[in-house]
Amino acid sequence: MYPKQKVVAMLLAGGQGSRLGVLTNKVAKPAIPYGGQYRIIDFPLSNCVNSGINAIGILTQYQPLLLNDYIGNGEIWKLNYPNGHIQILPPFQRESDADWYKGTADAIFQNIDYIQKYDPEYVIILSGDHIYKMDYSKMIEFHEKKKADCTIAAINVPIEQAKRFGIINSDKDGKIYEFQEKPEFPKSNKASMGIYVFSWDKLKKYLKEDELDPKSSKDFGKNVLPMMLAKNEKLYSYDFYGYWKDIGTIDSLWESNMDLLDSKIDLNLNDDNWKIYSRLYNFSPYYITDEAKVNNSVISNGCHVYGEIKNSILFPGVYVAEGAKIDHSVIMPETIVKEDAVINYSVISQKVKIGKGAKIGEESFLNDKNNPQITVIGDDVTIGDKVKIKAGLMIENDIILRQEKKEIEKT
Repeated sequence: MYPKQKVVAMLLAGGQGSRLGVLTNKVAKPAIPYGGQYRIIDFPLSNCVNSGINAIGILTQYQPLLLNDYIGNGEIWKLNYPNGHIQILPPFQRESDADWYKGTADAIFQNIDYIQKYDPEYVIILSGDHIYKMDYSKMIEFHEKKKADCTIAAINVPIEQAKRFGIINSDKDGKIYEFQEKPEFPKSNKASMGIYVFSWDKLKKYLKEDELDPKSSKDFGKNVLPMMLAKNEKLYSYDFYGYWKDIGTIDSLWESNMDLLDSKIDLNLNDDNWKIYSRLYNFSPYYITDEAKVNNSVISNGCHVYGEIKNSILFPGVYVAEGAKIDHSVIMPETIVKEDAVINYSVISQKVKIGKGAKIGEESFLNDKNNPQITVIGDDVTIGDKVKIKAGLMIENDIILRQEKKEIEKT
């Protein structure tokens, strides 16, 4: 049942994603819809399959039910037995105590027995909330060639953004001599992508040591990696040059969806040689009337479009009535946009109802002509007729038109 595997992947998919606000009220961040027909977790899962890794543990924690149902037995990603082995790994009771995962390192520590069943040489640790396409097998080959104890995938980021990441300082050969976790004053712009390849024996050793430290945050970036460096273990950086986006904020989610509409961005989802697999929605083909206007947009199955769509992504089952206008927005499944409604620079979640003549995301460039304020509407919200919602708001409750208050302003 557990044949020996050279590599086991451990996919961290339990994050709450609090900075995504109302979008994660009911789902974990990796389960958020993306790109018209995907969920974020489809990307690391598909990367594993395309890289020849077919033993995957998925570590869930926050709002796991939808994610569990979505993944099922892994058949969509060709990971069902006997082709592969995928298992959901929630926190569980160990000895006399029961606890949530305390950090990224503790999450892996709690599942040492699961990994050991495969007797692997290497363990690759992945995040469930990044959009990218990457051949992990090349990273593992690099790890073997360098005879590394740990290899960290790295990407150059703008220096002004570097303090948001773990920062790698390495020599010309890629050997890491310092790792700074979200430093206030970063020494380089080489950022950790949160993708680690470990030699299993070394990982097991340091996880056990970290677990015994009462002062530890049980985190790879804060604790395990610095500990390994302090003990002169061999850590290397593996440089990645393709598209990569950490979906940690509303802005990054919106930007990554918009990137799909930019021909200059290197994120091809139509590549038959590197497919991104997804559990497709069961809808009929989309329908666009002769009177509708659609420009540079993704229109998914089940959509009915009678209005005007520009630079936007419509998920399955979206209805856009006559006279409605949508621009630079992400409209998630089964949302209804009624007559003459206007939506600008917004992320509209699932099963939302936008009333006649409503205006969402007004004055999106009010404060900065280059950076729009993104408006967000949560699941199942109803916006009444002619309601006006200023840019940058995050709405999670129904707003019905009242005579005495027709406009919802930013406070």
